[in-house]
Amino acid sequence: MTQTQTRWNPRRLTAVAVDLPPGVTPAGTRGRILHAALKLFAEYGFFGASIRDIGREVGINPATLYAHYPAKEHILAELIQLGHEELRRRMRQAAADAGPDPADQLAALVRAQVLVHTEYPLLALVANHELHALSPDAAAPALALREEARQLLLTVLDRGVAEGAFDVPDVGLAGIAIGSLGLRVANWFGPDQPYTRDQVADAYVGFALRLAGRPLPRG
Repeated sequence: MTQTQTRWNPRRLTAVAVDLPPGVTPAGTRGRILHAALKLFAEYGFFGASIRDIGREVGINPATLYAHYPAKEHILAELIQLGHEELRRRMRQAAADAGPDPADQLAALVRAQVLVHTEYPLLALVANHELHALSPDAAAPALALREEARQLLLTVLDRGVAEGAFDVPDVGLAGIAIGSLGLRVANWFGPDQPYTRDQVADAYVGFALRLAGRPLPRG
């Protein structure tokens, strides 16, 4: 059976590992709270998962949970911060390693974004879709990280247009379109899908380069 004939089934959240990037999980109960909240926020949303639900998942009572996090919002804010920090870190490293060619840099940025969303789909899902649940002050650090990642992409597009590598009539809109490509990968990618992480990243790089276009013929 070819890939185009493969029957697609909706990804079940319970089939996806509840993972955080290496080295970021706090020790002990605080770390277990983060993992439990990540699972529940991804499945039910921030407003659909209660402190009692999180405590039950961890095996502690709500009073013990409040000793580690003052409120449910603080748990969500930490998860969202971790997701955006990992994205920013991957994209900065990708841009630094890609060399001077704008097309190579664009490909590296898109690849980094997609791979983060395939490696940590639950974290990406929560970071992208539950940000609205935070108060402005709680959301500000993650929004600053998101803006930094956006500026990395816009800088590459601007330079590519200036050097004739890209044909983009509106860099801002192109940046929105390309930056949006990988965001929903976390909604469907999982062990039940017929593509590997690298196959998805390769395909999305191709989509992004097409969106960036090619120079119009001269004369």
